[in-house]
Amino acid sequence: MKFASEGIYNEYVKKAFDFVLSFVGLIVLSPLLLVVYCLVKKNLGSPAIFVQERPGLNERIFKLYKFRTMTDKKDSEGNLLPDGERLTKLGKFLRCTSIDELPELYNIFKGEMSIVGPRPLLVQYLPLYTKEQRHRHAVKPGLTGLAQVSGRNAISWEERFNLDLKYIDNINIFTDIHIVLLTIRRVLFRDGISSDNEATMECFTGTTHKRLQL
Repeated sequence: MKFASEGIYNEYVKKAFDFVLSFVGLIVLSPLLLVVYCLVKKNLGSPAIFVQERPGLNERIFKLYKFRTMTDKKDSEGNLLPDGERLTKLGKFLRCTSIDELPELYNIFKGEMSIVGPRPLLVQYLPLYTKEQRHRHAVKPGLTGLAQVSGRNAISWEERFNLDLKYIDNINIFTDIHIVLLTIRRVLFRDGISSDNEATMECFTGTTHKRLQL
């Protein structure tokens, strides 16, 4: 019998792991968090913490916390410049090492996120999902996930969603441990930080593709 089939792992064990690991992580990493906060505030200005609403479990909206990585530079007409022009050297370093994601440990501690799960995306994408893609919100969003260890921002949206759904179909403790270990490896080797076309992942505009079999 699988833990996931009865919801035992996802509802109890996984939740306990998330709480304990996020609590320990916040304490152990507090010196690093403080140093990064000061560096971001000095080099990029205030606020040093980027706050944005994201859909979580059952599409419930929550505030996600990350370190700021881009400036607010605008063109002559007052429009924000492309991500590539606003992303600083410090911001690139924080992203390629995933240090910018560490404040999300607070989201995990609050029970809004999990260590492993589909990444929380923009609220504006909700109307664009297919019925099957919306199923990615059947579990808590994660700090890392199957899509992230399979290419991060370098794979297409369709591939990412297919991997999210594959994770949900096969969620268990062994899968989560495997993803965490692969995440550490990905961060160390800095794989798949950007897509081929953008400094960051290009915007999702919807898809007409059906789910692929992986």
